[in-house]
Amino acid sequence: MRPEIRELAERLWDYHHVGHALERSEVVLVLCSHDTAVAERGAQLYLEGWAPRLVFSGGLGVITRNLWSEPEAELFAGIAREMGVPGSAILVETRSTNTGENVRFTRKLLAGRGPEPRSVILVQKPYMERRAYATFKRYWPEPRVHVTSPQVSFEEYLERYSNRALTADDVVGIMVGDLQRIRLYPEKGFQIPQEIPADVWAAYEELVRLGYDKYLV
Repeated sequence: MRPEIRELAERLWDYHHVGHALERSEVVLVLCSHDTAVAERGAQLYLEGWAPRLVFSGGLGVITRNLWSEPEAELFAGIAREMGVPGSAILVETRSTNTGENVRFTRKLLAGRGPEPRSVILVQKPYMERRAYATFKRYWPEPRVHVTSPQVSFEEYLERYSNRALTADDVVGIMVGDLQRIRLYPEKGFQIPQEIPADVWAAYEELVRLGYDKYLV
């Protein structure tokens, strides 16, 4: 990756992180995807005692329907069990195909199992923290929510943690697409608004000009 591309991409990477400090909560909710490092992060949080329940939400999305036949949530739950999470602590939601459905379907799933949680730790890919937060607060505003992701740098993520079916350019393109959604989706009713600093939007526009437009809506 050329240095100028990396600098622009890291500007988006930093913006997508919300920087929440975690607190002990009632549920760890893992938003599933192509990135199994997110499953490992969710399992790690459960094993460290951050919450007594671990929920994996995800069917097959735009990317994963070309990678796997098993729903994302089932595959992620298997990773958690291999890491030592007891099956009795895990719930899976396997119908959702986007972040809004992750939140809405998980809320329905938990509604049949006692009072709604008052606090949730939301686990997502590093470059989707902000959009996950904005979507959660749109569809489920009541609980306190803290967002986290695999604790890695941009360089480490590209080298070790991203799905091997995706190139570094794919990851940058997905970040570009997510930033566009942060701008567009509030007016569609899909997210709460998030301020985008001028320098971040300028980096987005330059990356689009350079051809990183594959994942735009």
